[in-house]
Amino acid sequence: MATSVASGSGRLHFKDTVYRRQGCRQAHWVQNIAVPRCMQKELSWSHGVSKGLLAKKHNYFHPQIKEDCKQRRVVIKSCLREGYNKYFDFAVIGSGIAGLRYALEVAKHGTVAVITKAEPHESNTNYAQGGVSAVLCPSDSVENHVQDTIIAGAYLCDEETVRVVCTEGPDRIRELIAMGASFDHGEDGNLHLAREGGHSHRRIVHAADMTGREIERALLEAVRKDPNIFVFEHHFAIDFLTSQDGSDTVCHGVDTLNTETQEVVRFISKVTLLASGGAGHIYPSTTNPPVATGDGMAMAHRAQALISNMEFVQFHPTALADVGLPIKPREARENAFLITEAVRGDGGILYNLGMERFMPFYDERAELAPRDVVARSIDDQLKKRNEKYVLLDISHKPKENILSHFPNIAAECLRYGLDITQQPIPVVPAAHYMCGGVRAGLQGETNVRGLYVAGEVACTGLHGANRLASNSLLEALVFARRAVQPSIDHMRSSQIDRGASHSWSWPIMPKSLGDTVLNNIVRRTREVRKELQLIMWEYVGIVRSTTRLQMAEKRIGELELEWETYLFQQGWEPTMVGIEACEMRNLFCCSKLVVSSALARHESRGLHYTVDFPHVEESMRLPTVIFPCSPVNSTWSSRQLHRQQIC
Repeated sequence: MATSVASGSGRLHFKDTVYRRQGCRQAHWVQNIAVPRCMQKELSWSHGVSKGLLAKKHNYFHPQIKEDCKQRRVVIKSCLREGYNKYFDFAVIGSGIAGLRYALEVAKHGTVAVITKAEPHESNTNYAQGGVSAVLCPSDSVENHVQDTIIAGAYLCDEETVRVVCTEGPDRIRELIAMGASFDHGEDGNLHLAREGGHSHRRIVHAADMTGREIERALLEAVRKDPNIFVFEHHFAIDFLTSQDGSDTVCHGVDTLNTETQEVVRFISKVTLLASGGAGHIYPSTTNPPVATGDGMAMAHRAQALISNMEFVQFHPTALADVGLPIKPREARENAFLITEAVRGDGGILYNLGMERFMPFYDERAELAPRDVVARSIDDQLKKRNEKYVLLDISHKPKENILSHFPNIAAECLRYGLDITQQPIPVVPAAHYMCGGVRAGLQGETNVRGLYVAGEVACTGLHGANRLASNSLLEALVFARRAVQPSIDHMRSSQIDRGASHSWSWPIMPKSLGDTVLNNIVRRTREVRKELQLIMWEYVGIVRSTTRLQMAEKRIGELELEWETYLFQQGWEPTMVGIEACEMRNLFCCSKLVVSSALARHESRGLHYTVDFPHVEESMRLPTVIFPCSPVNSTWSSRQLHRQQIC
């Protein structure tokens, strides 16, 4: 891994997905980190992010639509299978809003494989409650939206990216409506626009408090009707298939594990879109669904893609605190239940357990302050008062309004004896969104030829140091659409070599180890996963320090070495794959990326707050960039499974 911080005025231009480097005036390399001289260059977004911070190097969902997908899978097996290889013009990893929207467009020009880890609806999109932000009110303006986004992003956003997204957003919403997505309307017949923290105007398009589910429903319905799109559910993406073309890395598809049949399936494609979501499960409490284990970010890192801004982990300030419910859930949740930002936007007030309203003491915007401010304020209250949660009260609003705006939240709380029309909701911060990810240009292109990214897995420069509420679905829509034309162009200029599959080593299932050994490996891996999550929460949480980050780096390294040693002592081999082990290596990889990036940023900006550098430092107003790792002395989590053998 190479972690560094560089400054100067460089540009990262993506033209025909060729990565062109330019020099920088100065660079500060983190101690004991070796960076290849050719990579010590400054970077910027496609047409002009401010400057570049370089950092050290070393992945949403609800049930509905299973039968159609199973029937479609039968068709796929009969007509497209050649051994365990499948050939497509486009491979899409992820079935959230970004992956599905992209698939529907490129399917007009070729065959599309949508590869999804669980059921197609199991994505971060499906869990998004609040809505999509877009300028659709005459009193609002693109300029207002741009400024709100940049302010929330602590002035680290790429302004050109922000303007593109805010300008194109309204058309993307209209396209969704034309496809059948149904959003709430007011009595005047116009879209009902909500307001959330950090927004100066009402601009949140929503479907009650289940917006993501409605968008996912509409997109999946369209996908099921498209004869050119084939959905492969329960296919876990393992690693990209890459080769070198001179100094360029080229993506040729992806290896997957069918978790139902326990078979490895290789997808060879002309173009690959990575839309796999975030990495919330590097922390013990997250609003993300169980599938969000950072798989896409880790895969891209191993495939030599640039990674950016991983220190900016957004903790949603208001996840349901089960410990404060009148009736406690019988089993621990796999993911925290989100209490949408819109509750505060509609007038919800935060109190500590002494029923003291505290937000006005932290920020003049009170409950409507951006998420990083609210999360830190709650964290401060909990530590000062030694309490486990705070209270969010919306009960002073009319009952009918509460139930019509937040039916899903009201029903969930009522299951545990809490009536939100009469009682405050116990809430606590939880890991929610990765503002960093795979570095993308203005058309979703990466420095790996043939690989595009969209959605939470991407770092486009929109969010900067903190995502403005409801900008995530918007970004996914805009970049999924912008990636279409360059993807089509690349597809038309590419050919699939059906004999090339043997050029990469084949992942193998560890059946030869026997059930007892495999059960022991799974049990130990689950224990290690919990240990890693606790380290991340304890040392790399909402408030950080250099000492604690260094401690995290040390403990994560030791834990990873201990786990890998155990694995290989049990007979595991580097080419073996299993979902628990592969998820664990991805969690290790993403955790190290977050820690390395956090250590490189010597200031407090947006979501990254450190007591050692409590103020914003203008000279540090640069994105963090993580370069591809060296294969020398790399761990399993940072090394590609498939050693390239192409001549």
